Amino acid sequence: MIAIAIDDEPIALDVVKSHASKVPFIELNATFTNAFDAIAYLHQNKTDLIFLDIKMPDINGIDFLGSLSNPPMVIFTTAYSEHAVKSFELDAVDYLLKPFSLSRFLKACNKALELHNLRNKFESTGHPDSIFFKDGYEQIKVQIEDILYIEACGNYTQVHLTGGKLLSTRVSVSEMLLLLPEKKFIRTHRAFIIARDKISKFDRSQVWIGNNIIPIGATYATCLQNLH
Repeated sequence: MIAIAIDDEPIALDVVKSHASKVPFIELNATFTNAFDAIAYLHQNKTDLIFLDIKMPDINGIDFLGSLSNPPMVIFTTAYSEHAVKSFELDAVDYLLKPFSLSRFLKACNKALELHNLRNKFESTGHPDSIFFKDGYEQIKVQIEDILYIEACGNYTQVHLTGGKLLSTRVSVSEMLLLLPEKKFIRTHRAFIIARDKISKFDRSQVWIGNNIIPIGATYATCLQNLH
């Protein structure tokens, strides 16, 4: 995977460089102490992953990510823990709290690689009419049209179906979104994905799917603006 790193502290960039050099599937092509220089680079160069600091002068990492129309995957690197929830609302792959070890860095990179491979798989094959979900030791086939909504529950993701069946899988909500046809599903909250055609009504803060009420998170407040 082609990566860059953005951090206003050169010493922190040296740590990322050192760790990345030991991960065979990470190709760290550029590093930046100025986020605005990175924007120009991203417009001209293919990038799969950004290692991104949060506390930076001029623009913080979260605002920087929000400014990108089609952002690469992001692993946040920061000395502060208070932005963790916000970073995952923005679908960050992981959140590394400085100082982080090589093993923790590798774990984050492995998560990014799995997501990268998943994206490539569905870009090349398109979205099928059904998906196999892992339920315990079994793989269960589910028709896309039967999915009402998907909910994050701790380390698991629950798939709610028209027949009332509930499946649990260790695929994250972000990864699940890649498995589903974009035109048929919307993410309304960091913990929820819903089927567009199953919506019975909605307002600014919540969506109804039958008798089920799904929240709309602040980050996803505009998700239903173009609902057809």
